[in-house]
Amino acid sequence: MNVLKQESRAAWLRDAGWGLMFHYIDKPASSNVASATSSEAWNQRVDGFDVCRFARTIKESGAGYVVFTLGQNTGHFCSPNSVYDEIVGRQPSLLSRRDLIMEIAEALLPEVKLIAYLPSHAPANDALAVEKFRLAPAWDASAWGLPPRPEESTPTDARLSEFQRKWESVVAEWGARWGDRVTGWWIDGCYFAGTMYGGANEPNGSSFARALRVGNDSRIVAFNTGTALPFEKTVVDQDYTAGEVSNKFPVSNKWEPLRAEMADMQLHILSYLGDWWGEGAPRFTDVWVRSYTRLIQDLGGAVTWDVPIAADGSLPAPFLRQLQSMKR
Repeated sequence: MNVLKQESRAAWLRDAGWGLMFHYIDKPASSNVASATSSEAWNQRVDGFDVCRFARTIKESGAGYVVFTLGQNTGHFCSPNSVYDEIVGRQPSLLSRRDLIMEIAEALLPEVKLIAYLPSHAPANDALAVEKFRLAPAWDASAWGLPPRPEESTPTDARLSEFQRKWESVVAEWGARWGDRVTGWWIDGCYFAGTMYGGANEPNGSSFARALRVGNDSRIVAFNTGTALPFEKTVVDQDYTAGEVSNKFPVSNKWEPLRAEMADMQLHILSYLGDWWGEGAPRFTDVWVRSYTRLIQDLGGAVTWDVPIAADGSLPAPFLRQLQSMKR
């Protein structure tokens, strides 16, 4: 087995073995529909999350870490952020008053670590946020769910420098508050990484990674470009593979071997146990899930399984049974 060098920030993933991901968001994953959920309704939902029960369930499952969404496309986030609110200027804010991420992280420690999920861009289905963050590229950003830029609007530079600096300031505010309670980031939607992050001059991938580590220099980061290249090193400062797969699960072969270290990153694979991210019924047998997880563990990697979650933080019974099987 190719053993990952111990000085890697993400070496702990190898020992954690497997983890769970949760899409705690206002609309289904990858939805491109604007949300009508009010600030008060969103706060009521977040306030109803039973952190103690959730943490107890995770610890009983045997998972070594959790990847939890801050938000995705609608502009609803489950943690407050004063920098974000100052930029967007919406009253009342769509960011929750309760810092659910902080509470979950504290309840899970020390047995289970927390990785925060965030898109690489402002919430595409929130027109006000898109405007205020100046997310108006001259190039086609339909992969983010952004509509074509209005002809009368002023385009930004190709690298979206103004947006990048604003987004860096937002993630830095979260990271400074969480400190060492949050041990990583999984950044989604990095489809235009070459344009935005590849330059030698900041803002670029290195400045973004530095902002993501504010409050905790050991925080691990991954940048996801989608299922086509799950092991691509998108940013030089990336610590572990984004590893997103859907229906084609990688295994080693003569020409494309899987190793504990892929392109100087910790091997990590991410997929969903249901029919889609955060929804559906279990699509695999218990034996298959256990066997594939063990296969990747034996190579020195980690596997993250996405599981549906209710508004109150409870997990559906069929998935609880599958997780119990994983522990056995």
